[in-house]
Amino acid sequence: MKFKGATQPATWLLLGLVLSLGAGSEKDLDRFEFAETHMGSQFRLVLYCADASTARRASRAAFDRIAALDAALSDYNPDSELMRLCEKAGGPPVKVSDDLFDVLQHSLAMYERSDGAFDVTVGPIVRLWRRAGRDRKMPAADRLAEARALVGSDKIKLDAQNKTVQLLKRGMKLDLGGIAKGYASQAAIDVLKREGIDRALCAGAGDIVVSNPPPGKDGWTIGIAPLEAPGTKPSRFLLLAKAAVSTAGDAERFVEIDGKRYSHIVDPKTGLGVVDRASVTVVADDGATADALDTAVYGLGPERGLKLVEATDHAAALIARLTSEGTKTYESDRFRTLRMTKPEKP
Repeated sequence: MKFKGATQPATWLLLGLVLSLGAGSEKDLDRFEFAETHMGSQFRLVLYCADASTARRASRAAFDRIAALDAALSDYNPDSELMRLCEKAGGPPVKVSDDLFDVLQHSLAMYERSDGAFDVTVGPIVRLWRRAGRDRKMPAADRLAEARALVGSDKIKLDAQNKTVQLLKRGMKLDLGGIAKGYASQAAIDVLKREGIDRALCAGAGDIVVSNPPPGKDGWTIGIAPLEAPGTKPSRFLLLAKAAVSTAGDAERFVEIDGKRYSHIVDPKTGLGVVDRASVTVVADDGATADALDTAVYGLGPERGLKLVEATDHAAALIARLTSEGTKTYESDRFRTLRMTKPEKP
């Protein structure tokens, strides 16, 4: 599972994904762009509509939706709905909002489908690794064992009829960093649609959701940043519409301890940061699926990960892995059918 860090990506790099957007417009549509910080990252909206007042109103509604999700899903804010739920771990079922329940439903479904590679109960382990990152020191073995005993989404009980959540063990902590930004980006696009704007893009760090293409275009041009080094310009570009794309990787977010590199993505079963150098880009129908699936595939590795992708309706994935012989890439069957394009001129 992913945990959030303080490192901010370069201005044109979005945690593994690059946006290359043309300024093209049709007769009655203009391009507008807005950005705000939520969930510890910059969320960027690009939309096309007829006038500035409509663009401002719609973007405000989209950002308000993202802010509301941040207030519900944050594991940094002690007053968030998520943290209030965690405070009641080991107790009776707790009534939660529709948003939190929906995210947890998505999360448990991915937990089961990924054989536990995606697990939002990794909060106790993630907290240990955040401290390890600051101190450049491995988590103590006894503390890690205590944290691992609290991990496992089978310890979450959902009641769909009453919209309640029960965390079965005292001390459980949930971390939604592997799904929240994708879910929020999708929610923002859904708000824009309700506001009458159906040509838009929302990028929350490395989680991007797009609706219909810009005027006069066949899709949004989205570059896949290479694995080798942060800031390296992409060489492959996707052309996407009505889709979501997300990348999981360790190019910028990792910690080195005693000469060994550990990713910010934690293996829920071992409690350790993943040590393989890899990058996973997933294209899916919605933001939550793309965000959760890239984390699951990263943890599962190429063989098992691609099987999970192929079993997910309309999903596609590209995996880049650093080996002793250089970078090796793996593509799902559907990834090979996606449209590729060239970068647009600034």
